[in-house]
Amino acid sequence: MRPREVPVSAGGTPPPNGDPTDGRGMVPLTPDASPSWLRPLVDNVGQIPEAYRHRLPAGVLAMVTAAKAASSMASLLGDGREAAVLVLFSGPESGPADGVPDDADLLLTVRASTLRHHAGQAAFPGGASDPTDDGPVATALREAREETGIDVSRLHPLATMERTFIAPSRFHVVPVLAYSPDPGPVAVIDETETAIVSRVPVRAFINPANRLMVYRGNLGRRWAGPAFLLNQMLVWGFTGQVISAVLDVAGWARPWDTTDILELDEAMVLVGEDGSR
Repeated sequence: MRPREVPVSAGGTPPPNGDPTDGRGMVPLTPDASPSWLRPLVDNVGQIPEAYRHRLPAGVLAMVTAAKAASSMASLLGDGREAAVLVLFSGPESGPADGVPDDADLLLTVRASTLRHHAGQAAFPGGASDPTDDGPVATALREAREETGIDVSRLHPLATMERTFIAPSRFHVVPVLAYSPDPGPVAVIDETETAIVSRVPVRAFINPANRLMVYRGNLGRRWAGPAFLLNQMLVWGFTGQVISAVLDVAGWARPWDTTDILELDEAMVLVGEDGSR
């Protein structure tokens, strides 16, 4: 886990315009703003890397280990770009003692099918850091606002997860965990970049019937990683790994069939169908 961000001011007061990403200082992390049902995740966020590695097959784990070494080398050489994504949970401030409120949700996007890279892929809102961003929290909030129109002044950044090197795109990515009791409306802002913006019920990810393992055809089944088949999207890759780890660390995961393995194109065909396989 990366160090907490330095507050905007001694009291953590947001800028006058309500926008914590206007470059006046690092955005504060406020873990105490977490609702009770998110506390297990916030308190144990440092376990996320080990949790998602636990779900990966040996071949993928070796690749992750190599990517971590590549990340260290890239940092030494000044190679690779910084990026951040927003892992935003919304829902009531109180919830069941042993689980997630029925109306809790997670903000996701689906990239436009016309993009050159990662077309049609579900992802957390986020992207590359700008020179004016003061840390990964500011990057995640700014990118989320630009992609979804969300009012970032209604969000509480809680914690940052381990900085991960994504070798194909050569980005160092920091997932930023955040919470809002009511984030307000979200929508597609730029149709050339984003096809869908959706607040997905957390229970849809917990449901074992929506879980599977997915691999790219040119890699093979032994490279399969955790994925989620929902009505509007297939969540796989880095995003699927993070969500799977979050469920494990928060104690929300239920037993699911890890032998249900599909090639990526086969799984994508099922998006929008009734889910029967």
